Amino acid sequence: MSPAKSAAICLSVTVLCFFPLIKDSSHSQLLVFASALPHQAESSPSSTLDFETYRTQIEPIFLKRREDEVTCYGCHSVLQTRMKLQTLDSGSNTWTEAQSRKNFDAVSKLVVPGRPTQSHFLLHPLAPDAGGDPQHTGGKFWKTQNDPEWKMIAAWVLKASPTEAAATPSQSQPTLDFEFFRQRVQPIFLEFRTGHARCYSCHTETNNNFRLQKLSPGSSSWTDTQTRLNFQSASRHVVPGDPTTSRLLLHPLAPEAGGDPFHSGGRQFFSKTDSSWVAMSEWVVGAKAEPLTSEKTMQSEPDALIYFVNNAADTAEAIDPATNSVVQVISGVEVPHGINISRDGARLFLSSEADQTLVVLERKSGCVLARIALGGRPNNLTMTKDRSLVLVGIRSAPGAVDVISTDSLKVVKTIPMSGEVHNIFLTPDGKYVVAGSIEGKEATVIDARTLEAVWSVKFDRGVRPMAFETAEDGSTKRIFVQLSGYNGFALVDFAKRAEVGRIKLPDTPGGFGILAGRSAVPSHGIGTQPGGKKLWIASTEANAVFAYSLPGLELLGHVDLPKTRRPDNSVLGAVPEWIAFSVDGNTMYVTDSGLMLVSVIDTDTMKELKEIPVGQVPKRIYTLPIGSSSR
Repeated sequence: MSPAKSAAICLSVTVLCFFPLIKDSSHSQLLVFASALPHQAESSPSSTLDFETYRTQIEPIFLKRREDEVTCYGCHSVLQTRMKLQTLDSGSNTWTEAQSRKNFDAVSKLVVPGRPTQSHFLLHPLAPDAGGDPQHTGGKFWKTQNDPEWKMIAAWVLKASPTEAAATPSQSQPTLDFEFFRQRVQPIFLEFRTGHARCYSCHTETNNNFRLQKLSPGSSSWTDTQTRLNFQSASRHVVPGDPTTSRLLLHPLAPEAGGDPFHSGGRQFFSKTDSSWVAMSEWVVGAKAEPLTSEKTMQSEPDALIYFVNNAADTAEAIDPATNSVVQVISGVEVPHGINISRDGARLFLSSEADQTLVVLERKSGCVLARIALGGRPNNLTMTKDRSLVLVGIRSAPGAVDVISTDSLKVVKTIPMSGEVHNIFLTPDGKYVVAGSIEGKEATVIDARTLEAVWSVKFDRGVRPMAFETAEDGSTKRIFVQLSGYNGFALVDFAKRAEVGRIKLPDTPGGFGILAGRSAVPSHGIGTQPGGKKLWIASTEANAVFAYSLPGLELLGHVDLPKTRRPDNSVLGAVPEWIAFSVDGNTMYVTDSGLMLVSVIDTDTMKELKEIPVGQVPKRIYTLPIGSSSR
């Protein structure tokens, strides 16, 4: 059999399946890291292994034909393995002395002089029952340590004197960190990406050397026991300290970047600068994960980030309120609508109008963990107070609310509505969910415990965003409801279950919104400032946000929003959409969808502090807990 055919047999044994994480703002750092990755040294470590014995007795083994006509040379001259053999000259059936010395150097690095049972060279092709490694892509050549071939190599190793380096653990062999694997590497195996199958889809089958554990029914993540088994499986396919010879990284890497010639899972990494490849490289070279509850982690991460979605893109962004700058851009969710976060701050939930799914992402990496099919085109979403359930408004007729378990990541209930649901909110006390319908002109109150609709309020206009006022005992006192075609808001008495009045915003400033075609939505964006003393309302008509006192609802003033002039000298306003606040309530964030900005406003001085350039048509914006406040 030809060397090429032998290589093909070896290649077919192991199939790995990976694909890249979504790149974030640390991409430039990853490039620097990748360029600094260690490469295999050209010279072998000093040892007393005998070269002549190697060349006359050991090296010929590499050309020996075994079962199915496979040779060591067939794989080890083609693949980027740790034991890389030199390619024979055309027409030759043996190596030159210069080539043999290079082979000797490669083999010597896999031997601990004087210690056969600690030498990778002898253990990798040895059967596990005889003390060998669990896996060898090329198969197990020696069933016992009494095999004549194994004994001959062992004798060669025994005659060599242990070097000083061999007498102590090698500093070039770092320990693989389990927590780093759990946090940074393992999520790659469950990631969804357009045009690719998940690693999990193939690697749970028994015909793969790299074997992942099957998830328990209804579960979206592995248990600790399963994770440890995955860790063991992955560890067998890496060379600690050397990503450039670790099969876990080379098999899915494009050949042009130095990877294996073929991977059944496709070319998942096109370069070594890919963030997924770099994350795995960090693990291989010994990177350690910081404890999730460490003091450093708690100090370096804010209690909350201001997350918003870019409605005309596939991105969501996060603003750090400490710096009022964008610190993360997540992509891959086309036409995102609502966004929320898990209790531990580790996962984000985004509703995607484009593919009618609830998308689950790892927050820090932006890795897509799951896409959950919904009953129709989703709009906004909210979560129960304990964050065990996600409730998604379904805008497709006849309208519904899909309820998804954050544990099983499955739709566990669909609540029928009398109209298509646009926006949906949790009351501050966590007892009720309020769903608003533009088409149905109705706000429906749902019991958050029973998940049943309990009462509703009808309006003469479509229901837009809402905000809430609490009573002294923490219960919901009033709902402030923005309506289609009304530059103001309606008042709903929660106890009376009825509308009790409306407040129209001042006529001046005014005259904006017509050029943007938003005259049918003159007022959009409303929020109760933390502390419950002010209600803020955004107005496209006024190109401003207005402040009202609570509970008296007296007008306190307004803050003008950015505007721009067109070539014809006409003025285009910001087209404000949504409002969010910092945790302390001192800062307000307004998405200016017409100008692709987020306005940062001081709620005390009522002055704009900053305008942050963002993505295409920013809309829904929320303050999401990610630090200690989320636990």
